[in-house]
Amino acid sequence: MIYSFRNSGFRDPETGVYNQTYFMEVFNREWHRHIRDHQSLALLYLCPHIHETVKQPHLLEFFMKQVQEAILRTTDLVARLNNNSFALGLFNIDEPGTQIVLQRIEDKIKQFNLEYGRQHTSHVDYELAGCICTPEQDLNIEIIFKDVESLSHELGREKNRNIELRHLQ
Repeated sequence: MIYSFRNSGFRDPETGVYNQTYFMEVFNREWHRHIRDHQSLALLYLCPHIHETVKQPHLLEFFMKQVQEAILRTTDLVARLNNNSFALGLFNIDEPGTQIVLQRIEDKIKQFNLEYGRQHTSHVDYELAGCICTPEQDLNIEIIFKDVESLSHELGREKNRNIELRHLQ
């Protein structure tokens, strides 16, 4: 990725996706708009596991480009939260639509792992946890973040599944 001073305030320099600060600002704004418009939204956490012994300079950037291609809608948002996780905000979306996006992301990651596996002897494991809800005035925005983070940790402890979506009540 070519570094741009124009994007430096809201982009992660390593992956090119939005940074946490920008994501939180937009997600908060969208949360309040969804309260007003009675629309549902989804928050997803993606935690790719790239082993530290892999000496592939732009691997995370290539991986996240695949994820971004799977989302398709320009209104949705991908951001880096920290070294180990990314947040995806899907706005004005219902549960079947979110399931479709999850399937597209999973398909893109499988395709990425096939292509990467041909050139190298490893692949990228991941967890993809999500919550969908219709924001309401008495529902605190922090609850969705806590719920998705908890679900993500739960998936990390279990080895037999890597994707789950829950409906926040």
